[in-house]
Amino acid sequence: MVREPLTPDQAEGLAGSFKALGDPVRLRLLSLIASHAGGEACVCDLTGEFDVSQPTISHHLKVLREAGLLTSERRASWVYYRVPAGALAALALLLDETPGAVRRTSLSRTTNPRRSRSPI
Repeated sequence: MVREPLTPDQAEGLAGSFKALGDPVRLRLLSLIASHAGGEACVCDLTGEFDVSQPTISHHLKVLREAGLLTSERRASWVYYRVPAGALAALALLLDETPGAVRRTSLSRTTNPRRSRSPI
């Protein structure tokens, strides 16, 4: 994006992924699955982490699957989710090419007056 503008097809694909990650529950689901032992998680391991119903979790998982950010496999009565290899690579590459993006993010956290208040 910095070196060359995105093509309409690239923008369309990336927008779907970013839109899927725009919900805090979906972002956390992706993080939980990616960091789970073995790189996959059973839906039964995920539902207890949220204050939403199991059908809501299933909906969020479906959105992430449709965006290409998760794959799923049914094993007996449970469904296991995994982040496919390379699914986050295009997003990471786009974000890594933005000069100063990481620095701005970390600075905004440290200069937030609500977070930097002293407990005195």
